[in-house]
Amino acid sequence: MDKTMLHDIFVVAVDNNASDILIRENKNVALRISGSLVEIDFVTSKEFLEKALPEIVPPHKMPVYEETGDLDFAWEEKGIARFRVNLHRQRGQFGLTFRYIKDTPPTVKNANLPEAVAKIAEANNGIIFISGTTGSGKSTTMAAMLDHINSTMNKHVITIEDPIEYTYTDKKCLFEQREVGLDAESFDSALVHALRQDPDIIVIGELRNRKTFEIAMAAAETGHLVITTMHTKDAAQSILRILDMFSLEEREPIRKTLSDILHAIVCQRLAQKVNGKGLIPINEILITTPIVKQLIAENQIEKISQAIEGGEQDGMISFNKSLLSRVNDGLISEETAIRLSDNPQALKMNLKGIFLGSGKGIIQ
Repeated sequence: MDKTMLHDIFVVAVDNNASDILIRENKNVALRISGSLVEIDFVTSKEFLEKALPEIVPPHKMPVYEETGDLDFAWEEKGIARFRVNLHRQRGQFGLTFRYIKDTPPTVKNANLPEAVAKIAEANNGIIFISGTTGSGKSTTMAAMLDHINSTMNKHVITIEDPIEYTYTDKKCLFEQREVGLDAESFDSALVHALRQDPDIIVIGELRNRKTFEIAMAAAETGHLVITTMHTKDAAQSILRILDMFSLEEREPIRKTLSDILHAIVCQRLAQKVNGKGLIPINEILITTPIVKQLIAENQIEKISQAIEGGEQDGMISFNKSLLSRVNDGLISEETAIRLSDNPQALKMNLKGIFLGSGKGIIQ
């Protein structure tokens, strides 16, 4: 099939560089363009969607939607683009969200990521977490890291995704991409079997539960590099989210193991560009230096932000420093930076050239 019933919507979205398409039954289709929602003159009726859905939903996945009311999958409209799709029910009606995935994985440079992200991707082992809220560009950042690995290193990379988003052509690396529900029964099953498939790097689309983390932890402990994403807003919350998977009695050994295997956490938010044309990532980067290892092992997670502030020489970046850099480069406005900051008062001082403290000497 060359064209689906949704073809014209896809064309309009791609022509306008929309990041997302939002479809609700009996409502105008909306596009997210440069962070803002814009409705177009196209209403999708129940009858229209009942005919359109069988064209794009994998037949083996439809029972999942019928049972749960939610379904994730990927769709490629021939000659137009590839999309990550979520089909859901809302108020008993159909709802669809399409995330536009570019033809080729982004590079660290064209994704506007700090060079530190490329260096992090060169790790030989351990776990790298990419964190952020829904829609913060985690998948794009992960794809840019994998593109850097593919361009510079000779590795066997296995990805486990639901669904597969970016597809990779072998450059220096050998890629195998497995989709949960199509190529593997579950994340956990695919991850267990990946350990027997001679990987150097295992990529997990999303860290969803304790069991997945335990298998990922075992992979990192045996010399693999594991890259995955989490729905958390900053580095400290990412660590706490992992610890929350375990009972109080289990947390001390888990903290010790995590302090040994954690390589880095790259947290991300998106900011509106000053010219209104698109979004740009704002990053917090935690590198597991000896000080950070000690903080995690000794359960001083509340001092992680101080370690990041004082760790610039080790490649760490705080959200405020990232925001300040974007303002100084003329990419975002001061108002946008202050609105996105977790510590706007400190950022206001930084914007005036006033910097207090270095974050050194944080361990008591």
